[in-house]
Amino acid sequence: MPSPSFIFGFILATLYGAVFHLIVGGDARRLALFLLAGWLGFLLGHVLGWLLNIRILDIGPVHTLTATVGAWLALFAARLLTGAPPADKDTDGKTKSL
Repeated sequence: MPSPSFIFGFILATLYGAVFHLIVGGDARRLALFLLAGWLGFLLGHVLGWLLNIRILDIGPVHTLTATVGAWLALFAARLLTGAPPADKDTDGKTKSL
């Protein structure tokens, strides 16, 4: 059974990815990308906080500040690398107008 700190970190990273997707938009594939980026960034940020012994805003064994910064950096990097989401198009290939 996973530890409570692992579950807490997983929930925070998932929340970051979902909120980022809510802000920038996109389809289900972009949601999956942002969730993966949030998880990976959170993990890398947590490990970096552990290696550098940064103890600001720790919640139990989770290095929350560095993990949060890592998650958001990974989310912005994923957004930068994938570009803007494609515009909605009609069946004839023209962009929909409102």
